[in-house]
Amino acid sequence: MGDATGIGPELVAKSLTMEETRRLCRPAVIGDARVMAEAIQLTKAHLKIAPRKNWEEVSGDTGLMEMFDLANLDPKEYKMGEVSAQAGKACLQYLEFAVGQVMAGKAEAIVFAPLNKLAMRLGGSPFKGELDHFISMTRAEMAGEINVLEPLWTSRVTSHVGFREICDELTPDRILRAITLLYLTMRQAGIEKPRIGVAALNPHGGEKGLFGPEEETIIQPVVEKAKTQGMDVSGPFPADTIFVRARKGEFEGIVTMYHDQGQIATKLLGFDRGVTVSGGLPVIMATPAHGTAHDIAGKGTADIGAFQAALRIAVRMARSSEKKSAPPFRKQDTLPIHEKE
Repeated sequence: MGDATGIGPELVAKSLTMEETRRLCRPAVIGDARVMAEAIQLTKAHLKIAPRKNWEEVSGDTGLMEMFDLANLDPKEYKMGEVSAQAGKACLQYLEFAVGQVMAGKAEAIVFAPLNKLAMRLGGSPFKGELDHFISMTRAEMAGEINVLEPLWTSRVTSHVGFREICDELTPDRILRAITLLYLTMRQAGIEKPRIGVAALNPHGGEKGLFGPEEETIIQPVVEKAKTQGMDVSGPFPADTIFVRARKGEFEGIVTMYHDQGQIATKLLGFDRGVTVSGGLPVIMATPAHGTAHDIAGKGTADIGAFQAALRIAVRMARSSEKKSAPPFRKQDTLPIHEKE
């Protein structure tokens, strides 16, 4: 259900009233029934909470909010729109329960409503973000955030680091890992032959060294190496035109060099449809790319577009993996990509 102080619970309630949700999957909510009861009232959703103890009891019937109620968060313990350690701690427990269900083969995918990194840190997480928490839980050897704005998939070489640190972290290994992670995740989503463009770091692609040497000395050699490994990769292309090329159909995936290089473009193209996929994990996980939206929490006005997009992608990846009858991230396929953030 996501962080209770934000829009997560109302997104979940609204989603369960959608015919599309029932058509795509057999959903069960992990959270606190007291919180979700308030979300149902807020959204005026015609839903009845039905507690469940195991997946055999989950029917998927319209009109029901079937829940694994962890009963760990009293609504009196937090205020809407304010960061809460109690809500953050509860989120950690929801995520651990969900991952355990998928790892045990009881569920096939996880869609989580927006989380609050600070709240989870205050709630006891030793990590700065949920991705490292997922890596710790699943012992994944390769993981990273993939941002999706259908039909475009993007990954990045560096993530939550200060701008001055970017150049120091732009190593050939990191660039190859980002390309490989994107390629394998797109394959996992059923894109058999993904075409990937790689962004340059410097203005105008460096102008052959005039504005910086990184394109010729670091990025281009990695692109060539990725080609020898069978990936359809091209670039580096100037960052101010690479998304234009993608929109024209030149490729389906983009690897950017740093966080805002890709995030600004994708959020401008479709903030209400953006999805973040936790790529490289042995479990399928997707979430809206936006945050908890504390400014509108409790008003019942949150748009469910990105949440539904996350649901569609998670189901698509689960179905694709099922057809292949083997996990897409096998040990022999992967490179270590665990990036502490």
